[in-house]
Amino acid sequence: MPKKRMLILCVDRDNDLFVKAKTAGPILGREANIAAATKLAIADPEETDANTIFEAVKVFDELSKDHELQLATLTGSERLGYTADREVLKQLERILSEFKCDSCVFVSDGASDEQVIPIIQSRMKIDSVRVVVMKQAKELEKTYFVLLEKLKEPHYARLIFGIPAIFLILLAIGEYLGYGWRLVALVLGAYLLAKGFGIEEWFLNRISAWRFSMERLSFIFYLLAIPLLIIAFAQAYEGYLTQSAQTTDSLKVLAYTTTKLLLLLPWAALLVVLGKAMDLLAEKKKYEVVKYGTYGIFVLALWLIFTIASRWILADVYFSDFVLTMLFTVALVVLSVRVMDWLRIRIAERMKLENKEVLTELGAYLGKTVGVDRRRGVLIVQTAYGQKLDLPFEKIIGIGDRVTVRY
Repeated sequence: MPKKRMLILCVDRDNDLFVKAKTAGPILGREANIAAATKLAIADPEETDANTIFEAVKVFDELSKDHELQLATLTGSERLGYTADREVLKQLERILSEFKCDSCVFVSDGASDEQVIPIIQSRMKIDSVRVVVMKQAKELEKTYFVLLEKLKEPHYARLIFGIPAIFLILLAIGEYLGYGWRLVALVLGAYLLAKGFGIEEWFLNRISAWRFSMERLSFIFYLLAIPLLIIAFAQAYEGYLTQSAQTTDSLKVLAYTTTKLLLLLPWAALLVVLGKAMDLLAEKKKYEVVKYGTYGIFVLALWLIFTIASRWILADVYFSDFVLTMLFTVALVVLSVRVMDWLRIRIAERMKLENKEVLTELGAYLGKTVGVDRRRGVLIVQTAYGQKLDLPFEKIIGIGDRVTVRY
């Protein structure tokens, strides 16, 4: 009788292996895992992930006589959240493509790593969960991760970061602080506001996904954008110094600085977006190009809004001009989004989507496409349990080797 194939799985969700021991995942095999755990333990003797890997090795030795095993440690990201889960899923899929198995034993060190269990279960069966706990730190660790995860929930993040952000911005606008401290309060307030509303994470995800290469067509666009960016901030700083010497009205100083910044900053942003779109066209990813077309429209819309608002504060335009520009911008954005959505659906209808795996936007496996009804504009997906789902083309987020949908 053939031995059952199993995976002994260990997950370092916050990627301490790379941050502390410079060891990248996935780590495969008994010897490689022992070496990685030893290196991590030397780098930080209090790190529980090292103990977890040693426990996984112990489980591997216990079950190796009766099963055909593979030992693997997956790593996530120090930013946790969606970024970490996506990386764990990517590494797991790579391992499963090479080592076909029926189930796994999941070895965890507690609160954070156990959150990836639903992601693992979307790909394979979990026969057993082993939890390694440093007893003196158990409750403290759980409390820490509960607080950490709560901060990632939009409702709590907006309260915890948003209220101090608004307070700091009001201080920066008011007359209570000196010019230097106003600038500090404004920058800190803007950062907390971006963090509270998820803008920071969105921006970091976009930056991490960006690839620079001299062999790419986009390189020339990025090269042109850099001097424009530098000059834009230099002009803004010069405008801030000039206006600060002429008036004590901080709102007018901010408005004048903004007008100077927006002379060149939008063009730098458009060059970056255009460069990325050219790369996607070269890679024959027309579906993704539409998304960057939408980004370009948003850049223009933000430029119009902030420019007209700043000029109104400086009394360069009438209030009626401000209102008309705002209405025009809103109409432009709504119309552009509708056109881009229509274009995206038309492109999807012409693409070959049959027999592709379908994942949700969080990386969970949904099923496989078994058909496309172009007349109704739906994608027919069969789940792992045989159920058929009709997903409208509007729900498609990305198309590549797999289809990603909003579900």
